[in-house]
Amino acid sequence: MANKYCRMHRHLRRLDRVWLDPPIFFVTACTRKRKAMLASEQVAEILIDEWQSAQQRHGWQVGRYVIMPDHVHLFCAPNGNATSLSGFIGAWKRWSSRRISKMPRTASTATGTIWQREFFDHLLRSEESYDQKWNYVRDNPVRAGLARSAADWPFAGEIDDLRL
Repeated sequence: MANKYCRMHRHLRRLDRVWLDPPIFFVTACTRKRKAMLASEQVAEILIDEWQSAQQRHGWQVGRYVIMPDHVHLFCAPNGNATSLSGFIGAWKRWSSRRISKMPRTASTATGTIWQREFFDHLLRSEESYDQKWNYVRDNPVRAGLARSAADWPFAGEIDDLRL
């Protein structure tokens, strides 16, 4: 039987085993013009607070995340009556933008639009490991020369455990 996230023709039902149920999405959202403004304690607190409210507001759980200076990576999964992924990410961008824009102006805060309109999303398939994908993402600050080890980067963590 096809899961509710993937309705398919009878001859394609074997593909039902390709997706996780509930699905886990890997999302990347970038700042407008890739402006480096996110990797500060104040901004990180706003982003994390908004993700912690996602389940109540939009029906989405946020798992692990990494906040980079000009983009964020996060894993998320819908609950029973969740809004669409684009609706959730769009609302999260609006709420976080409002709060970040109210911060006192410094070199790290934005004026005007904070986020790019689009975002990248990838649906994890059953053969993909959440932990393996996380290990790659978690090392982004190291590859970017921002930290000596992933454990040294203060803007990464986990809100909800999405592992099956």
